[in-house]
Amino acid sequence: MSRSSGGPDPVAVSHSPEASTDPVAHPHHHAHAESSRVPLWVAIALTVVTGGFVALQSRVNGELARALDDFSVAAAISFGSGLVILLLITAAWPGGRRGVARLRDAVRARRIAWWMLLGGVAGAWFVATQGLSAGVLGVALFTVAIVAGQTIGGVVFDVVGLGPGGRRPLSPTRVAGAALALVAIGWAVSAQVAEAVPLLLMLLPFSAGVGASWQQAMNGRVRTASTSALAATLTNFLVGTMVLLVVMLVHAASVGWPTAFPTEPWLYAGGAIGCVFIAAQAVLVRRVGVLVLALGLVAGQLATALALDLLVPTSARPVGFATVGGTVLALVAVALASIRWRPARHLAAESTSATTFDGSGPITPAR
Repeated sequence: MSRSSGGPDPVAVSHSPEASTDPVAHPHHHAHAESSRVPLWVAIALTVVTGGFVALQSRVNGELARALDDFSVAAAISFGSGLVILLLITAAWPGGRRGVARLRDAVRARRIAWWMLLGGVAGAWFVATQGLSAGVLGVALFTVAIVAGQTIGGVVFDVVGLGPGGRRPLSPTRVAGAALALVAIGWAVSAQVAEAVPLLLMLLPFSAGVGASWQQAMNGRVRTASTSALAATLTNFLVGTMVLLVVMLVHAASVGWPTAFPTEPWLYAGGAIGCVFIAAQAVLVRRVGVLVLALGLVAGQLATALALDLLVPTSARPVGFATVGGTVLALVAVALASIRWRPARHLAAESTSATTFDGSGPITPAR
């Protein structure tokens, strides 16, 4: 990429008429975890492609930070340029403006909690870690650490129902898929860790990966409230840019500004790439859930990062067989976690009405 008492409930997980039907008259009507005409395999394929964009942005932002010798300026440029693109699109597209208005009304009416708008904070941290460590670790190793955090975060956030699709219980295949992904990550990283990679540099992208799963859930909630992927993406970039501008100013006050800016245009493409994958995540998370989204992103990130490190390496560290094998195993993990264990997953066994989550307790029936 979730909840409130007092006032209207936050985003209802299901808006179908059946969700609010009298349970006595219609005892079998439930709120289901998904509502989409998009085939599941198509949604999963799109998550893999989206993961490739994440790895590509890591390479671009890492190189920009290295060229500037300043991670904070690189991160601010990435988020700021994305924000400018989104503002122009929103201004030109009436549908985007209507989505922003719906989101504003939802916040005022407390149909969505204000803190659900803060997914951009995790996005800002994600981009900052790209500048801090991607150039040193190499995209493949950086991505492996990100993936570990995303996988663990996806498991936890699906269980608690943080995403817009509600609770997604851990079926045997989902547990096996998550476990296999972690094995794949450990295998892929084994050779590089043996070469004394600084632990702190590995912990930075790991924490960013956990934050990325939370961000995906929050952006999905915002998208549901506004019924607009553009509004969700704009909110993400607005919050992230504000955070990164503060970080940039504080950092510049202590170390100064970059003395020169690179002239290669592709180094400034990180913001545009981010617009694409943040919007895609906001749309896909409701269909596939936080865990499968995280694992699909894992597969795309690892495969693309591996290709980048093989074709245009930035680190002297060679790509070993373990990294290749771990990438293939991650793809298998995505397929395994996506297998349907039951025909339909109910959001809350104890309730036959739509469900919400207010952040202060478990999911409760909407009133």
